[in-house]
Amino acid sequence: MAPSVNGMSTLTATETPGAGAPATLPSDGPHGARPVAGPAPATYRPRLVTRALLLRFASAIGSAISFYLLLSVVPLFAKAAGAGEGAAGLATSALTFAAVAGELVTPRLVTRYGHRKVLAAGLVLLGAPALLLAVSASTAVIVTVCVVRGLGFGVTCVAGGALTASIIPAERRGEGLALLGVVIGVPSMVALPAGLWLAAHIGYAPVFAAGAVSALAALAAVPGLPGREPAARQEPHGRRGYAGRRGCATRLGSVGRRGPASRRRSAVAAKRRAPGADGVVAGMRTPELARPCVIFSATTMAAGIIVTFLPLAATRATAGVVALALLIQPAASTLTRWLAGRHGDRHGSARLIIPGVVVSAGGILMLALTTEPAAVIGGAVVFGAGFGVAQNATLSVMYARVPESGYGTVTALWNLAYDAGMGLGAAGFGVVAAQTGYPVSFVLTSALMLAALAPALRDRRAGRATRSPGR
Repeated sequence: MAPSVNGMSTLTATETPGAGAPATLPSDGPHGARPVAGPAPATYRPRLVTRALLLRFASAIGSAISFYLLLSVVPLFAKAAGAGEGAAGLATSALTFAAVAGELVTPRLVTRYGHRKVLAAGLVLLGAPALLLAVSASTAVIVTVCVVRGLGFGVTCVAGGALTASIIPAERRGEGLALLGVVIGVPSMVALPAGLWLAAHIGYAPVFAAGAVSALAALAAVPGLPGREPAARQEPHGRRGYAGRRGCATRLGSVGRRGPASRRRSAVAAKRRAPGADGVVAGMRTPELARPCVIFSATTMAAGIIVTFLPLAATRATAGVVALALLIQPAASTLTRWLAGRHGDRHGSARLIIPGVVVSAGGILMLALTTEPAAVIGGAVVFGAGFGVAQNATLSVMYARVPESGYGTVTALWNLAYDAGMGLGAAGFGVVAAQTGYPVSFVLTSALMLAALAPALRDRRAGRATRSPGR
């Protein structure tokens, strides 16, 4: 996926283009060629699990445990302290909006300071403020802590995600991203209910301490991660960012499977129009990145609706199965995310986006039968399956369309699509459901999700025209 850095040459071995081997581009760094992302031939399978990736997993697990352990506990703590329902909601809102703000600024910070320093700062911001909750229950302190921790979580998501993308070999990008999803997903699912159980049985202070320790302990893994000089010192000449050096774009148009000259020129032009390494706004304006974001946000919109409204939509006949459905849905997503990663590495991730959207919409349509337990469980399974595919395929395609200097931008955009989709979906569904009822609202949601097929089809046509690396 990325050029080798700091001696990590075993992660990204390259081959000469031809005979099914991946084409190569000049590296953003000084250590040789970078493979163009795309389906890897069966005989070309570089090692996936390395020391660097294991250390990255350790830092990701620490941040995930810290975040999810306190996610439901802090609002409960605010209510128990006498702050009321409003303060509980304010705490969660402050955490969420601060995380989005952190995601927006992190690509620029990574460009200036490098991945390791920014990731370490994010872990400190996520962990250390939790200790303040053990000594004060004032609303001001609670909200302030949530803001700082939200910033820290947003920073760790983007800086850590970009670093992960640079560690995973391009030929196994989908599988590596899926593996990260499993590594983070399991402790997250455990930490969320564990925080509530621990708070009820041993008190809030130990939970706050555990949340702080889990994030701060993850700092031990950071020094062993691959180092990377800030982009300003890596590329002192010319424009930095998505397009890389002029030679990178030129070579993209001249290697691999040859097509008409006009198609090769289109691919070169697409690279040259791309945003810089710290260009989140520019990324939003780039169709090659914006289209997958819009498509993915349509599925995350439905994810936010399920988490928020499925318990409320349950009837007496289905109330007992909703908890099971909410457990099965992320489990199905984790499994299909892994399968999509393996399939995408071999055959291309872009072709999985449309099936992911269609399956997700089908699951939401099944949930309209809220009086039928089988439909509730089945809808959760089907939606989870499609959501996992959409997660892996959109992220893999976006990483495939940028060089390493753009990984931070991609990670920020993808996380913003996730958060914005969930928030807007929950808010909009509530308004519509108040007028039409839950079954009709689920049907309308399914139809709205299918509207995302328009940018998906356009993205597929654009990929065919330019022979995008995401194919």
